[in-house]
Amino acid sequence: MEEMIKLNETTGSQVTDFILMGLTNRPELQGPLFVMFFLNYVAIVVGNLGLIILTSVDSYLKNPMYFFLKHLAFVDLGYSTAIGPKMLVGFIEEKNIISNNGCAIQLIFFDIFIASELFILSAMAYDRYVAICKPLYYIDIMSDMVCWILVAISYLYSIVVSLLITIKLFKLSFCKSNVIRHFYCDSLPLLPIICSDTSEIELIIMIFAAFNLVSSLQIILISYMFILVTILRMNSSEGRHKAFSMCGSHLTGVVIFYGTLLFIYLQPQSSHFFDTDKMASVFYTLVIPMINPLIYSLRNKEVKGALRRLIKKIM
Repeated sequence: MEEMIKLNETTGSQVTDFILMGLTNRPELQGPLFVMFFLNYVAIVVGNLGLIILTSVDSYLKNPMYFFLKHLAFVDLGYSTAIGPKMLVGFIEEKNIISNNGCAIQLIFFDIFIASELFILSAMAYDRYVAICKPLYYIDIMSDMVCWILVAISYLYSIVVSLLITIKLFKLSFCKSNVIRHFYCDSLPLLPIICSDTSEIELIIMIFAAFNLVSSLQIILISYMFILVTILRMNSSEGRHKAFSMCGSHLTGVVIFYGTLLFIYLQPQSSHFFDTDKMASVFYTLVIPMINPLIYSLRNKEVKGALRRLIKKIM
């Protein structure tokens, strides 16, 4: 692999395609990893498509919580699909080559779906806040129009930011190497192979990454602060238990997702170790989209009931 890297070092010419190094350069691991991640991707597709179908067709799941859950499943499926199939190709090809345009497209869709997930998770936290703290006004506050506006803003903002970062990044010259030390095209692994000045694009990436994480996390923390105060004021232990159960799945998903992203993107650039980042990236691009359907369905009686009703209709 080191010889391959040296052969692909360039000396000033703009590259037209890239080589993705993947997760490992050990040939004996390629087969087992292909099988493992193929099954992982199948589980992602089945789990998230299942949630999308259930929340779309079942009349008992027609409320804001499941509306946001459907879009969460959609973005989970979106960014894992932007990464997973190309990653699987890398396990069976000697050189996992991706064109300049292909790399840009992968980065665009990945950034759109990841950023959208942040704000959909914050919209779900706001929905839980309204349901627990203002139950009498829930239907009026969380109307269909409000839900669609929250989701539309998330998607539109994510598209604008993703296009801005990708266009700025790919206007620069990639002439140090055409080897990306990662298993997909992401902004951070691309920076070391740029021979132009990267200070501006690094600042843009840092500002938007920090804004996306901090703003969405702030909405979640404030929502849960009010939720906690409301729960502590409840006289009924049954009411407190019900309120906690309403938030448990979402809070679990938030802790896992944000914890991983904070680990990757809020490190100083000089302290990044790509092997560590690869493992963290695998977790939030391919593991979290697989476990999210389990988190939101195994502990949810309504989702399990909807699944039983769907199976009865099919049978």
